[in-house]
Amino acid sequence: QVQLVESGGGLAQAGGSLRLSCAASGRTVSTSGIGWFRQAPGKEREFVVAISRNGGITDYSGSVKGRFTVSRDNAKNTVYLQMNSLKPEDTAVYYCAARPGGTSDQKSDYYYWGQGTQVTVSS
Repeated sequence: QVQLVESGGGLAQAGGSLRLSCAASGRTVSTSGIGWFRQAPGKEREFVVAISRNGGITDYSGSVKGRFTVSRDNAKNTVYLQMNSLKPEDTAVYYCAARPGGTSDQKSDYYYWGQGTQVTVSS
């Protein structure tokens, strides 16, 4: 079992930055791939980025590549999402999710989900 809690969301201006954290607990955290997804009002939940269990492999969606950076600190059981050059279209609830093994961009591959944190970017 893995429990996930996101934090760090809030309001930012276009061009600004935010850093999200995903604090994980549970005996399988260090063996879990972690993904970040986001869901804007009226839209499907979409893949943002994923990181493998040791951090050696990352996979970014095209819409955030070059602006967002994912990292993890397994000693702290925490995954971070640094978001720079934010755009209004980045406005969404951001979720982290865990799965055994490596990365995936499919939300159906993830077993555990956090409750989400709201990110709002003003123009």
